Amino acid sequence: MVTAIIGKDAFRTELTTSGHHLIADEPDEMGGKNLGPAPGHFLMMSLASCTAITLRMYADRKKWLVEKIRVEVSSEKVNDTTVFTRHIYLEGALEADQKTRLLQIANGCPVHKMLTNPIEIITQLL
Repeated sequence: MVTAIIGKDAFRTELTTSGHHLIADEPDEMGGKNLGPAPGHFLMMSLASCTAITLRMYADRKKWLVEKIRVEVSSEKVNDTTVFTRHIYLEGALEADQKTRLLQIANGCPVHKMLTNPIEIITQLL
């Protein structure tokens, strides 16, 4: 579970989960104080980190020589659709077929699956 708490302090929001504490905020131009990533950036960070972790787990299990994985995610609105663009940079001695397989694995990361399948949000006011 994730908990978000906001008081009267512009848009500064305290986030907690599993003993971790983070701050979300909006940039100065949106009326916030830019004390932490905006909520949409947390979503992109989730996709980027899940992709990187999934690729690292797979490469380690296969004992492939992957020195470093960098994942960059951006998003834009195109008509009524949010389009995420994910760039994956791999450093290491990899063959073309290994790179192809890692691309397939990236598309199977849990956050990628969550974002590309139907999502339902149930909201209850308590």
